[in-house]
Amino acid sequence: MFYPGLFVEIGGFQTKALIVPLLQIIMFGMGSQMSLNDFTGVIKMPKGVVIGVLGHYIIMPLMALLITKVFHFPAEIAAGIILVACVPSGLASNVMSLLANANLALAVTIGALTTIIAPFVTPFLMKIIGGQFVAIDIWKMMLDIIDMMIFPIIAGFIFNLIWGGKGLTRKAITELASYLAIIFLGNLIFLKVKDSGFTGYLLENAKIIGIFFILPIVGALAFRYFLKDNKQAMKKILSMFSMVGIAVIVTVITAAGRDSLLQVGALLLIMTILHNLGGYALGYGLAWSFRMPEQDRRTIAFEVGMPNAGLASGLAITIGNIATIGLAPAIYGPLMNVTGSTLASWWRTKPTHKEEDTEKKINN
Repeated sequence: MFYPGLFVEIGGFQTKALIVPLLQIIMFGMGSQMSLNDFTGVIKMPKGVVIGVLGHYIIMPLMALLITKVFHFPAEIAAGIILVACVPSGLASNVMSLLANANLALAVTIGALTTIIAPFVTPFLMKIIGGQFVAIDIWKMMLDIIDMMIFPIIAGFIFNLIWGGKGLTRKAITELASYLAIIFLGNLIFLKVKDSGFTGYLLENAKIIGIFFILPIVGALAFRYFLKDNKQAMKKILSMFSMVGIAVIVTVITAAGRDSLLQVGALLLIMTILHNLGGYALGYGLAWSFRMPEQDRRTIAFEVGMPNAGLASGLAITIGNIATIGLAPAIYGPLMNVTGSTLASWWRTKPTHKEEDTEKKINN
């Protein structure tokens, strides 16, 4: 806050250029801990998944709109508040569900599904809600989300498949082919956004395939050779990159937005706390109103109240002004980890009905 210039530009290099690559590394790490099996919960727990996904994409944006209207934030600050409400739920919500003795399988499925539909839902919500504050190009935002999040997560899937798999089985080859097809389909938006013709589309595909398809395969094979089956070491490496990446992103945005933060920082912090806690409360209340089990209520509370603030930070750059639009995501990310871990720790001391029933059976 005292010497922001040291973190905004280093030797003529604009540090904000690091945000998107760091975000892609974080998303890759997220994908490397996932697989297609995470989506089977849609079939096994459809009610909880639908409530969680709709709750996340309805409650948070409407709360954000109410906050911006009541407290009259500057347009770009308001756009940032709405942006962080329109992105999918983050990986941290899964960790909190685990700590809170909630339904982790449901948390993983809701998080995965909100992420997969984000290229369509997030730009649409930003256009109809955030478009009154800043100009939103739906097609460009779709492409940005695919580049920043979907492709890196697919790369993580591929890495996980090769790293933890048992060779190129028929199932593995089918999965790889499906990921390749998704890359080609996802890049069709490139034709809409970039005026480079079909040749440009093919060149873009070649670049994306090299980075997000071939490189993960080569990397996984290399790690298997050097680390053997030491998966814990791999998790530690990816976790370290994620933590450093998040720290750098928050530092760069805070430094870039120092002046705006000094003007509205206190109010923005208070409103971020209200937004975050309101997400927990309304998410829990929504699940309660549908008579979901206690474990599922806790899960949905976290999935609603804990968005992917990192993605919001990356999108703030592509929209235009990281120093203002990026402030709300920069504050929300660290804050929700504090409130989420506090709530999870408290819930951990409160048995769920399932645990109470188990104790009664043991005592009887």
